[in-house]
Amino acid sequence: MDTPDPFAERLAARRALLTPAGRRVAQFIDRNRATVLASSAIELASNIGTSDATIVRSVQALGFAGLSELKKALVASVGRSSTPADDMRRTLDDVGEDTARAVDLVLETHAEALEALRATATRARIVAAVSALHPADRVLVFGIGPSAALASYVSMLLERSGRHSKTLNATGIMMADQLLDLRSGDAVLALAYGRAYREVIAVFAEARRLALPIVLVTDLADSKLERAADVVLAAQRGRAERVALHGATLVGLEALILGLAAANRERAMTALQRLNALRRAVSGQQNDIG
Repeated sequence: MDTPDPFAERLAARRALLTPAGRRVAQFIDRNRATVLASSAIELASNIGTSDATIVRSVQALGFAGLSELKKALVASVGRSSTPADDMRRTLDDVGEDTARAVDLVLETHAEALEALRATATRARIVAAVSALHPADRVLVFGIGPSAALASYVSMLLERSGRHSKTLNATGIMMADQLLDLRSGDAVLALAYGRAYREVIAVFAEARRLALPIVLVTDLADSKLERAADVVLAAQRGRAERVALHGATLVGLEALILGLAAANRERAMTALQRLNALRRAVSGQQNDIG
């Protein structure tokens, strides 16, 4: 059984009382909860295209004393126990048996997430993440579960850009073996969603022990992880309590990687030229082992 969603309840009760600007703010909050949790009123105003005064008035019109109380309500809702089956059920309830509507929903959701990525505040965080990772000798990319595939892809792109990289993707006690390799000069790029779990807590603890910079990519600004990270990138995984969609996360990560390539063009081009030579060798175009 679903537990209450404080924000959704207040929105349903007060939607009719909101001004058009207030409804636009409320809709953005509802669909971009991770971004809201990681943003100030001024940053939200920039994302939505309004004033910070309108943000505050809209939040108060929904029955919250201010942005801080609103964020507490959002944390309570996004931190609720919800299984992939629950999220899929709610998503399919939205679209019914209309296949075209299902396709439209995915495209609309990605369009919203990409618009959030293009916001000034979010773009600034991506640039800050590039600055945090650029000096590192090696970038460790953490991701487990569904994020493990993304972490492996990101690590491969980093190598192609001339960056030394390694994936932290083990679960349970096997993570300890991977953490044993962390060393001074590394940086951590962590893909972690929902509440903090043992593996990500262990990664953050070891990174902090070694004084390594941490960039956190998340859809929920968990206070423990957010405080430990040097840069937090809020990446939406679709709409709240609906099926997870990773398109926006991938776009944000690819923007980060291209930013790193631009920060050291010579290294990136050297790595890709070497990759081309190795591809020719593997394809048989260059088979002289002389």
